[in-house]
Amino acid sequence: MESSKELVQQFWEEASCGEKLYLPDRSREDFLRQTGIRYELEPFIPDFAEFDKYRGKEVLEIGVGLGADHQRFAEAGAKLHGIDLTRRAVDHVLHRFRVMGLSSDLAVGDAENLEFPDGTFDLVYSWGVIHHSPDTGRAAREILRVLRPGGEFKVMIYHRYSFVGYMLWIRYAFMKLRPFKSLDQIYARYLESPGTKAYSVAEARDLFPGAAGIDVRTVLTHGDLLTSEAGQRHKGMMLSVARAIWPRFLIRRFFKDHGLFMLIRGRKGIS
Repeated sequence: MESSKELVQQFWEEASCGEKLYLPDRSREDFLRQTGIRYELEPFIPDFAEFDKYRGKEVLEIGVGLGADHQRFAEAGAKLHGIDLTRRAVDHVLHRFRVMGLSSDLAVGDAENLEFPDGTFDLVYSWGVIHHSPDTGRAAREILRVLRPGGEFKVMIYHRYSFVGYMLWIRYAFMKLRPFKSLDQIYARYLESPGTKAYSVAEARDLFPGAAGIDVRTVLTHGDLLTSEAGQRHKGMMLSVARAIWPRFLIRRFFKDHGLFMLIRGRKGIS
């Protein structure tokens, strides 16, 4: 029987996140277009990542995906390392960096078992990755282990109480007369790879025991606001109607804390 991690790996080996939408030819123009769309849809990433802050610093990105953020760290002059669970993503980013004339130490790797010594990095960055790992808590502890004392982590994971979650629950629980299905069950089955998890703010803090200066905030996404082509796995008449009538103003005004993305930053304590 396949393990949960093998199922996650197989899912993302089929296509990296956004690959089918943005990289038809993997040309320089494709990569530049993908970068532009990424930061247009998720404009909060550059402020969170602070790419230019890490010039000359040892940086690890866990889950390089299509490599837009990885490219920004490289262009900023970071001493850059990156891992991904899939060979597909690593190959995408290796090709991207060849096209762009950039360099990074890239490898297939497991967030739950990082192959780096204790205290290696000034920053560990991970955007939308470790909630896919079967043991997210272990991945978080590995992040702290490989940080230098005082080193920073910046991690995005999914927030349980989001409009994306509510929409999925309505479609796959309420509309199917299964109202007792929990949000956790819905995320695990219907949002991206098998077993995907989402957390409360308090649970997110608890993932990083002993960390200092933890700050957690949630942001509304294009998925919560139905302002993009996200959600193609669930496309159909219901989604089209929802996009037309979605009360975006009210959501932004009164429910801004119900976004899918939860941005977590903190530091490894100095003992």
